[in-house]
Amino acid sequence: MAMRVEKFIIGVDVAKVELVSYCEETAQQHSLKNTKPEIRKWLALQPANTAICVEATNVYHLDLVEMAYEKGFAVYVVDGYQLSNYRKGIGGRAKTDASDACLLARFLDREGSLLRPWSPPPAVYSKLQSLLRRRAALVSARTSLTQSWGNEASLKDAFNSFAKHFESLDLLIQKRLKTLVREAGLSEQVARCQAVEGIGFLTAVALVTAFIRGDFKRSDSFIAFLGMDLKVAESGQKSGRRCLTKRGCSEVRRLLHNAAMAASKTAAWKEVYEHYRNTGKATTQALVILSRKLARIAFALMKTQGEYMSKGGKKHCPQP
Repeated sequence: MAMRVEKFIIGVDVAKVELVSYCEETAQQHSLKNTKPEIRKWLALQPANTAICVEATNVYHLDLVEMAYEKGFAVYVVDGYQLSNYRKGIGGRAKTDASDACLLARFLDREGSLLRPWSPPPAVYSKLQSLLRRRAALVSARTSLTQSWGNEASLKDAFNSFAKHFESLDLLIQKRLKTLVREAGLSEQVARCQAVEGIGFLTAVALVTAFIRGDFKRSDSFIAFLGMDLKVAESGQKSGRRCLTKRGCSEVRRLLHNAAMAASKTAAWKEVYEHYRNTGKATTQALVILSRKLARIAFALMKTQGEYMSKGGKKHCPQP
């Protein structure tokens, strides 16, 4: 799917109010309002062989992406971190809406053969992801307030009464998640993940949500989608510090970390965890390794529709 002359390449910088486009072939720039009527008019003027590259935003790019896809255009969504590094890599000094549109067109033209076109996720995906993110915000706010108010003894009773509302909202979100999982026919997949020691309902839902987003051939691709693949910096005899790329949704990584902490105390995983600790790994490093193992097993179970069994601390599951 390499980007060659047969593709009419356009880069689009997206903002809340305005879209700025740049055509690689004609070197023409155009601005339009970020509204559905204006986007529809603009798309109608583009050739049938148009390929559009868009930088991911919170939600402001979705109308353009979805409408362009429905019209039959090839659409590519690039995250801001990747685009920022690309700008630095080619020596870019300016960052404006116009320069970003031009950069997106160039990125698609040069790197298009390595990119996968965007496709719409299942309808339930966005709903599950939205609820998981809202719960993450709820947990963050509750933790912050608890730490802030913890030493104020005179207000302890009032705060405890207030904190019960957080618990009610948390339960409400989890109830809604269970309903969506059941309605979408994902209950079996969630149950498969929950069978793995340490993985609870929320972590299982997060893993299933990630799994249904793409057609992952191998567990390595799934791990990379979760942002749990390693970033390596080595040159000659110098070996830099390895760390996770942390691309993608941070909430699924947080839930997996919690699952790893729970799993490290079980008979099935305690020996594995202690092995890495005894080899000099820090607590966080050992938990990250365990998190990746849990994610790989969950992927294998979902991919093969298999069942998980644990006997005598040894894990038995289908190969991914």
